[in-house]
Amino acid sequence: MCIFTSITTVLFREENEAILSSLSRSVLASCSSMKGSHLFLCLFSMSCWLDLMPTAGNRIFHFGSCRVSMSMTEIRLGFTAIKANIQARDPIKTLSILSHPHSLHKVKSSDRCCITHHLFNFYVDKVFKHCKTEDSYINRKISSIANSFLSMKRTLRQCHEQKKCTCGEESTEKFKQILANYEGLNVTSAAMKSLGELDILLDWMEKSQRAEGVNNPPKAGAKEAAGTLHTPVVSRKTMCCTTAESH
Repeated sequence: MCIFTSITTVLFREENEAILSSLSRSVLASCSSMKGSHLFLCLFSMSCWLDLMPTAGNRIFHFGSCRVSMSMTEIRLGFTAIKANIQARDPIKTLSILSHPHSLHKVKSSDRCCITHHLFNFYVDKVFKHCKTEDSYINRKISSIANSFLSMKRTLRQCHEQKKCTCGEESTEKFKQILANYEGLNVTSAAMKSLGELDILLDWMEKSQRAEGVNNPPKAGAKEAAGTLHTPVVSRKTMCCTTAESH
């Protein structure tokens, strides 16, 4: 039979991922020795557990009370692979959409969630769909980044619906400025320029995260590396499956 063991308040850091992976292999080995309904229950339980395991490389970004899981490393690697090509397609080097004039400069902590929500909507709804090229490799990289943004957009929308993203005057005005910069160019040029400036957004997000870390320092004794994200304490349930022998 499958025995469910509740494990609470587990800190998921990189060193725990190897342990979880080893546990999953052990659980699978135990399940493989079962038959019938016991096997079904064991495999079903294991699938639920695996859904709870953190995706490798994902980090939790805090925007006020809203938390967004994203793989910054994956997005940066995808963008770095196409950055030179995309920026070379930008015919207007003297203008900027995200940084001129200081669009993302000194956004207050209370406005970060709102403007991040607007920006992910902006990239998903306006930018990525107009960034098709003749190069299939470039298009695949853009699609991969767009999919990551779409997932985060959904989380931010939930935060917005739950009233966790307060939109103050500053965030509203700054986003209006970004839209004005974007709409001042033709659609294709504006989209390519916005994509080429993606590192501005990513740098701002990481800088904002560090600021959130200053506002919410870790508890005494926590082993956090400087500049890294605080790993949240979460509740998990794992399973171990054993066979019961009849006596």
